[in-house]
Amino acid sequence: MTESPKNRPGRFLLDLDSANYLSLFDEFSDGVLVTNAEGVIVYYNQAMSRIDEMPPDQALSQKITDIYDLDNTTSLVMQCLAKRTVIIDEPIYYRTRMGKFANTIHTVMPIFNREKLVGAICFVKDYHVMAETVAAMPLPENDRQFDIAAITFESIIGRDPAFVDAINSARMAAGTPSPVMLFGETGTGKELFARAIHNHSSRSARKYTPVNCAAIPENLLEGILFGTSKGAFTGSVNKAGLFERTNQGTILLDEVNSMPVGLQSKILRSIQEKRIRRVGALKEIEIDLKIVSSVNKDPHVAITDGTLRSDLFYRLGVVFIHIVPLRERMGDLEILVAHFIAKHNMLLGKNVKHISSEVMDLFKVYNWPGNIRELEHVIEGAMNVMGTDPEIQPRHLQSHFSNWSVKSRPEEHPARGAALSTNQTAGLIKTTAAHEKTIIADTLAANQGNITRTARALGISRQLLYYKIKKFKINRDLI
Repeated sequence: MTESPKNRPGRFLLDLDSANYLSLFDEFSDGVLVTNAEGVIVYYNQAMSRIDEMPPDQALSQKITDIYDLDNTTSLVMQCLAKRTVIIDEPIYYRTRMGKFANTIHTVMPIFNREKLVGAICFVKDYHVMAETVAAMPLPENDRQFDIAAITFESIIGRDPAFVDAINSARMAAGTPSPVMLFGETGTGKELFARAIHNHSSRSARKYTPVNCAAIPENLLEGILFGTSKGAFTGSVNKAGLFERTNQGTILLDEVNSMPVGLQSKILRSIQEKRIRRVGALKEIEIDLKIVSSVNKDPHVAITDGTLRSDLFYRLGVVFIHIVPLRERMGDLEILVAHFIAKHNMLLGKNVKHISSEVMDLFKVYNWPGNIRELEHVIEGAMNVMGTDPEIQPRHLQSHFSNWSVKSRPEEHPARGAALSTNQTAGLIKTTAAHEKTIIADTLAANQGNITRTARALGISRQLLYYKIKKFKINRDLI
């Protein structure tokens, strides 16, 4: 006699068409997504949006394998649907179509309506959030091996003139009490800059606290930053917030443009007056902090969008440093590749010497949406599967990268296995850019210049579209 699904533990017995339970997951700090039986996403909460750095409207009604670099065998959701079994606390490393890499732990359960499989529910814990939580905890006095002192400006890799200018600006700003704002795309190294600023300052012996404003739920962020007072709300206790615990040190407000606008006004007041007040308390506490903040989109665009207060920007951006993306500092590619190979040789016990000329040519024409972080992950992934080979070859690259390289190879590409000359590589870059500009202009025209519809049609974010319009000097007034 077979066991009925309703008697098996770990299964949701709900009808996706009639159940009204999904709103319960809106405020979860963990990511939650629900699919139908075909793997099409029918629910995607804000925490999941923060983990993937993808707006919910770009995930809803999309199949799992379309928005993630996964297939039916590598996607835990699709495995769950195929096998109708529960998957508990399974670590997975994936990339979204927006170029974001994520290290997560998934728990996936099939959803049944009586005997019929109607979908799956997936709970996602972000390793990055857990790392930020651990980083915010004080280190034991006798245990400094996890300290950040090793991160200095000298350890930041790059010779590109614009990148060197950013390092020099950060180095000079480290010696002053003024706030510093770092602007750069995801994966460009903003936190490395922040840690180097702290280590180069007179506060280097004090605490450094990174706070990922996008990863903490809105209803918890105020208490985490300012602390709480007993009696402020049911179950509240007297607890110092991160501002208070970091006093005389450095605090990084990462992705400050993701912070609720109402909370931004309280942050502004605290910075100006150098005082904070715990939630529910009457007494103010003096603080002395070096404040470093970061934004992953142009702050002027964020101000226009209403996600960043202009007065907070001017206060936090006393020193404003733009960290250029990898695609604009390709002259650093070779030294970055060598650095990451040496790093992962040590971590993985390998003896890889270099990458092949064909792989380097592919790297030079790739757009690197995930920037330096993506480059490191591609190299690390290749080194995991190459055995004792001394050279990284195209066959060692992750599936998403090798697929891209095949799709992007034009008809006139040299014979397979032949290396591109410098002139050929430059010509391919120009050809790719011209093609991209044409596609963007045509899509804008088809959508009457509407940014939201155009970005959705292209499968990119609004801010990335704004960046490309500016980069290619596309005149929207002529469309």
